[in-house]
Amino acid sequence: MIGPNGRPCPEWFARPQLGIFIHWGMFTIPAWAPRGRAIHELHGDDYYMSAVMTPYSEWYDNAVRVEGSETRKRHLELYGNKPYADFRPEFDVLSQKFDANEWADFFVECSATHCVFVAKHHDGYCLWPTQVENPHRPGWHSERDFVGELADAVRARGLRFGLYYSGGLDWTFRDTPIANLGEMFAAVPTEQDYREYALAQARELIDRYKPSIFWNDICWPNGDDVPVLLDYYYKAVPDGVTNDRWLGAHDFFNSLRDPETLKGFNDTMKERSAGGQQAETPSPFADYRCVEFGLGVVPREHKWEACRGLGLGFGYNSAEIPEDYMSSDEVIALYEDVTSKRGNLLINIGPLADGSIPDLQKTPLRALGRHLKS
Repeated sequence: MIGPNGRPCPEWFARPQLGIFIHWGMFTIPAWAPRGRAIHELHGDDYYMSAVMTPYSEWYDNAVRVEGSETRKRHLELYGNKPYADFRPEFDVLSQKFDANEWADFFVECSATHCVFVAKHHDGYCLWPTQVENPHRPGWHSERDFVGELADAVRARGLRFGLYYSGGLDWTFRDTPIANLGEMFAAVPTEQDYREYALAQARELIDRYKPSIFWNDICWPNGDDVPVLLDYYYKAVPDGVTNDRWLGAHDFFNSLRDPETLKGFNDTMKERSAGGQQAETPSPFADYRCVEFGLGVVPREHKWEACRGLGLGFGYNSAEIPEDYMSSDEVIALYEDVTSKRGNLLINIGPLADGSIPDLQKTPLRALGRHLKS
C-alpha cells in the first residue's frame, strides 16, 4: 500500500489494527470542558465558537482565556484568577503515581498493536526532561521521563511506540485566544524562536525515543522545515510512519492575523461546515490520513486512521457522564467498520492526573480485546 506521500506504507502499519492514543498532562488537574456536543457538530452549528465550546478538556488553557466562555466562568468560581500554569505543582505530585507497566499491560489486554503518547500538547508542557529550553517559560517540562518509561514498557511487551507532538500550537509562544478554525491557524507561532524550538524538540524526540509513529498535530510553523525533518525521521526510523498534519503555510497563518482576511476565511469555512462539505485534500508528506471524530474524508486508495475518544473528547473530562461514553458494543462495531475499510482505529484513553484509567474507559476496551482474541 502506498501512502499519500508516494512512500510504501510499512507492512506492520498497513494491516488494519488497533492503537491506543493517550492524552495525559496538566489539563487533568482542572479536567473540565463543556459536555454533550461532538466537535463535528459544533463545526456545523456553532462554527465561530467551536474551539471554546468543544468537549476537549486538553484545550482548557485556551478556553479559560476566552471572555464569556463556560470554562472561564467556572474557573473564576472555583479558582479565581489562578493562572493555568499554577496547576503544575499539583500535577507534578499526582503524576508520580504513574505506572508505565500498568498502562502497557492494559494495552496488551485490549489487543492493541501500538500506542501514541502525547509528549507535548498545546499548553507546551513537555512530559520528558527535554534539553531544549523554552525561551518563554524555562523549565516547562517534567523532571521524570514519562515518555521514556512508557516507551520501554510498551516495547518490552512487543508493541510499537508512537509519539504525538503539538507542532502547530504552543500557547507558551503565542497565547492569542482561539474560538474557531481561522483563529487557530492565526495562532500558529511562526516566529523564528518557535520554529527553531519545535524543530530541535522534534529531533530530540526522534533521537532519544525512535518513535514508530510521529503524530504531529495541527500543522507546522514553517513549511521549509517539514521535508528536512521528515528526512531526518526516516533515516533514524526507516519503518516509521507519520500522519497528515504537516501544513506549513506560514504566509497563510500570518495573513489570518488581518481581521478582514480572517473573517473571509471563517465565513467560507462556516458555509462549508454547515453544508457538510468535506474534501479529500492533498497530503504530500503523509504515510496515512487521519479522520478525527468523523472529520475528514476516508481516502479511496491510501492508508488511513480513525481517531477519537471513548467520550466526546480526549483528555479526561469530569463533566462527562456515562451516557457520553461509547459502549462495548459500539467500540467493537466501530473497530469492525474501520478495519473493514483498510483503516486503523486509534482509540483514546484519558487517564486522571495520577495516571489511573477510569473504569468507564477500561470496560469497553477490555471487551474489544476479548472480541479480538476470540
